[in-house]
Amino acid sequence: MSPVAKPKPFRDLIPAPAAALISATNSEIIRVIGGDAIRTCVLDVLSGRNLRDSTEPLTRRRISALNLTLLNLFVRGLQGDRAFAANLPRQALDTLSGRASKAEKIVARWLLGLTEKGVQNVLRDSPDDLANYATQYAEVCAAVLAEYEATNGKLGSTFELKSADSRAHVEVDGLAILYLLNAIGAQTLTTRGSEKSAYGKLFEKLVLGALLTALGFVAVSPPAADRPLARMTNVFWLTTQDEKRESDATLLVGPGKGVRFDLGFIGRGNPEISLDKVTRFGNTLSVGGKTGYAATVILVDRIGEGSSIQELATELGGDIVQMSGGYWPQRVAQILHDRVGYKIPKGLAAADRVREYLEKHVPGTAELLGFVGV
Repeated sequence: MSPVAKPKPFRDLIPAPAAALISATNSEIIRVIGGDAIRTCVLDVLSGRNLRDSTEPLTRRRISALNLTLLNLFVRGLQGDRAFAANLPRQALDTLSGRASKAEKIVARWLLGLTEKGVQNVLRDSPDDLANYATQYAEVCAAVLAEYEATNGKLGSTFELKSADSRAHVEVDGLAILYLLNAIGAQTLTTRGSEKSAYGKLFEKLVLGALLTALGFVAVSPPAADRPLARMTNVFWLTTQDEKRESDATLLVGPGKGVRFDLGFIGRGNPEISLDKVTRFGNTLSVGGKTGYAATVILVDRIGEGSSIQELATELGGDIVQMSGGYWPQRVAQILHDRVGYKIPKGLAAADRVREYLEKHVPGTAELLGFVGV
């Protein structure tokens, strides 16, 4: 690879709004969705709607915006440096090896056709392997392009940049086009993976907090191991860590009676994950030095038709509820009734009144966002 002749750093080619979009946080996701829309989305999930239906347009919007960001990066880079594409692998490697912002490093990985998982799994986070990869990446792309052009002719294009008072043309050769396409592919994989994880983690707390509040329980801070709760009845807390494993929520109905909840937007293709969640919980709960009975409730998106996982979970002392079922909170309420003596509210008894009950009892936007620290 030829040396870099003082190219513009990636930070100068990435607009600030795009940098924020590249490394979005919960706050950024909520800002994009909107607080009122968050509550509507939670109500939809509680009513059996697929979370992905609500978040897919947002994911597609982010992918499209980032694709244009990458295109803009290439056009601006080529505008000031004819050797931009030829030097790109080396510049990306230098960015990953040196001091740079999170957004710059993410873009640098994309420009090498890599996702973060690719760096971890393929390169095992080795700087030497990364350098070898960058060299091989440039060689492979050059060879593939040569094969393509030998059959199909020279590849290239021209982009026109227009503004209110100027117009410029930027020549884009085949190597730049290939690098851009590979970067778009890596970006799409990264965004889909990160959004699936981000939305899942965000809505796990939102849905559990909304569900347990609507059922009449009060959110509290997790109790210290050596300090009992001042109020030990009808309370819950989110994301705690006991000596065995993490649970997404713990419900304390009264002294000696509790329920652990685990929520995952797991589809019908992963039944073993759902069952594993049951087996990894114990049937005891220790709070403030006192030990009592703990039921287990696992919430998943779907259970495959004909699956025996619900019966197997029952044999192991737990319950699995699929959230694709209409008004599945009724099922949770019935489990709590059977396991810990919970009194089911009248509004949850009739199917035609469940949505009305949830609209009334699911907390408002501010309280919901409190569950995720926003």
